[in-house]
Amino acid sequence: MSQATSQAKAPEAPSSKPRLPKWMTSFGWQIIAGLVLGLVLGSIARNIGADAEGNPNGLHATLSVIGSSYVTLLKAAVVPLIFTAIVSSIVGLRKVTNAARLAGQTLLWFAITALIAVSIGIALSVILRPGDAASGSELQTQDPSRVGSWWNFLIGLVPSNFLGLGVGGGVDLETGALSASANFNVLQVIVVSAAVGIAALKIGKKAEPFITLTESALAIIQKILWWIIRIAPIGTLGLIGNAIVSYGWDKMGTLTAFVGVLYLGLAIVLFIVYPVLVKAHGLSIRQYFSGVWPAVQLGFVSRSSIGTLPLTERVTERNLGVPRGYASFAVPLGATTKMDGCASLYPAIAAIFIAQFFGIELTLVQYLLIVIVSVVGSAATAGTTGATVMLTLTLSTLGLPLEGVGLLLAVDPIVDMGRTALNVAGQALVPTIVAKREGILDEELYNAPRKGLAFDNTDVADNVETRLESESAPEPAER
Repeated sequence: MSQATSQAKAPEAPSSKPRLPKWMTSFGWQIIAGLVLGLVLGSIARNIGADAEGNPNGLHATLSVIGSSYVTLLKAAVVPLIFTAIVSSIVGLRKVTNAARLAGQTLLWFAITALIAVSIGIALSVILRPGDAASGSELQTQDPSRVGSWWNFLIGLVPSNFLGLGVGGGVDLETGALSASANFNVLQVIVVSAAVGIAALKIGKKAEPFITLTESALAIIQKILWWIIRIAPIGTLGLIGNAIVSYGWDKMGTLTAFVGVLYLGLAIVLFIVYPVLVKAHGLSIRQYFSGVWPAVQLGFVSRSSIGTLPLTERVTERNLGVPRGYASFAVPLGATTKMDGCASLYPAIAAIFIAQFFGIELTLVQYLLIVIVSVVGSAATAGTTGATVMLTLTLSTLGLPLEGVGLLLAVDPIVDMGRTALNVAGQALVPTIVAKREGILDEELYNAPRKGLAFDNTDVADNVETRLESESAPEPAER
């Protein structure tokens, strides 16, 4: 045997490149590390306290900037993501025969889960009566800054401009300085995107260049989102650290019973109701939680369903196996109208708490009104998403004093973390259930080991190229 042959058959030397521990490469562990480090740094910053002039110390200011900047990055991607994803998905409906059924099933399950959540909230409030513990205390009432109404919902459906953008502002009463900030109405963005998608679908071949451009833009946006999502552990560190410094747990005071009842309700829905629904549809509970957990964690620390939307849609599609065309419709819609925490559980518990605080006994009809408002009323807050707006809608419907909202403002940031986490979990759950019921769920992907697929962007270009090639294939001549 020649030397060349022996060298060819010689085994290759093992790679000397060291392998990093799993916790350093796993996104889930990185998020947990960000949470723990944020708790530690937040506690340190809180103990340091403010400077002599009452300004935040350097560590607090740094944590605040990191957290707010990350949420701003996520929100900046929301409008282009929704527009391109919905237009692409609607255009893709020409190949789907059950599109209307999917939409109907989605809205139905939104209502079913909301009904369950509000029923649990009412039951806990009636049995545990958290308002009795606070009655007679020194809690101060305060009129809400925003009030929800059905009329505002109808007005909000009409787009004020192409991107649903608006500007809000205020005046500092002490200095007279003006402040302004841009915002967007997600519901209006959905309406505009749906109209454009339907128009492109109706035009046919003349819209192909636009459809191709939209598909390419979607791939680019998804790549950018991948970059943003990969730095989520850093954003988590800043968000949770700032929350510890800004809010702490000492503000609960006489509202401890209210916070406890609310978190008990959130836990029941998230860890009992949702798993039962998952199991009832023949799916693995463990796979559901491992798939959705990155978005739940980010929702908890960011306190923003809209800010978490890009990650929620990504894990719904890539971890839970929901088809992209359906997920790009259902998840953005859920982020505005599917809020089991903010629009169902919280308003029920808060409204009954306020009634108990003021010594008002609710009638059976009023309890039924709470259910109705919670099931169908979240749409009324879609343009100005917020639990406080939803609570004012509930209180005004029941005839309860709106100034009762001020009783709960001190603990709103604390309870908002749990509310948003539940919102996000439900926004991923419903599309998964509907996809399973309609036979379009990728169960192989759902049951696959979690190896970071939701954060691996290498398949995006291939998927887009495949879709474009299939769509550009010649169609049978029209008769």
